[in-house]
Amino acid sequence: MKVCVAGEGAFGQKHLDALKAIADVEVVSLAGGVAADTEATAKKYGIPHFSVGLTESLAMPQVEAVILATPTPVHAAQGMQCLKAGKHVMVEIPIADNLADAQALVRLQKQTGLVAMGGHTRRFNPSHQWVRRKILNGELKIQQMDVQTFFFRRSNMNAMGKPRSWTDHLLWHHAAHTVDLFQYQTREPITVARAIEGPIHPDLKIAMDMSIQMKTAGGAICTLSLSFNNDGPLGTFFRYICDNGTYIARYDDLFDGKDNKIDVSKVDISINGIELQDREFIAAIREKREPNASVAQLLPCMQTLDRLERSMADG
Repeated sequence: MKVCVAGEGAFGQKHLDALKAIADVEVVSLAGGVAADTEATAKKYGIPHFSVGLTESLAMPQVEAVILATPTPVHAAQGMQCLKAGKHVMVEIPIADNLADAQALVRLQKQTGLVAMGGHTRRFNPSHQWVRRKILNGELKIQQMDVQTFFFRRSNMNAMGKPRSWTDHLLWHHAAHTVDLFQYQTREPITVARAIEGPIHPDLKIAMDMSIQMKTAGGAICTLSLSFNNDGPLGTFFRYICDNGTYIARYDDLFDGKDNKIDVSKVDISINGIELQDREFIAAIREKREPNASVAQLLPCMQTLDRLERSMADG
């Protein structure tokens, strides 16, 4: 299968690394935003074609599928551009930065019948898969999820230490991981969703701190704290408080409530969540089926994010 990756930055390179581990997949084009960086990344990975902008890559008849690791504000538009060009597409999280665009993307996917998937990696991390299997087997029931998403981003720099051309967002990007995971693990709709935000950064024009509360129809609750002001341990830490044990997930690692590490190496073919996500995308195309984390499956997450945004606007 011949694939185009859009995005020459840190996350695009994570996907390029992951795709190397998947049999019979070839990245034939890299679509980037900065010419010099795109050329350098293409040479680094031995990609025969690169372009600045997506249109040229989509015009290549051999390209069957596209992975978008581009700035959040263009995710929905580029996702629809790929579908209109007849290409299957994975849109990195979030699939859109507003509900209307997410709904439009879902409608177009249904019209085309092509595979369109969101990059909700938490569904694929072995740590979260381990917990989900316990839930599906009836061994665990979530009482509460307590989640911290902490970064230190007081200037508009990306993960590679370079200036960003766009501004990241705590709600529509980082909260999306937990909102979707909470619904996915509890298998219940969110009936209560409210949020408050801290002061707006004078230059970035976004809230740097946020607190979110959610509750499902069955009574499970989720408390999510997010910050771009945190000058300390970085990343996202998930605590599952269950009726039969407590579990703490730190990316691809899992610990019990006594901080004993749980071996998740046999949960799936890899311990790399990005690779597992990409494997699902490729497999769904080959098997002509809906993938886990299809854009349609992610619409409830986007609806909840919209509710949270409105709750902040209402004070």
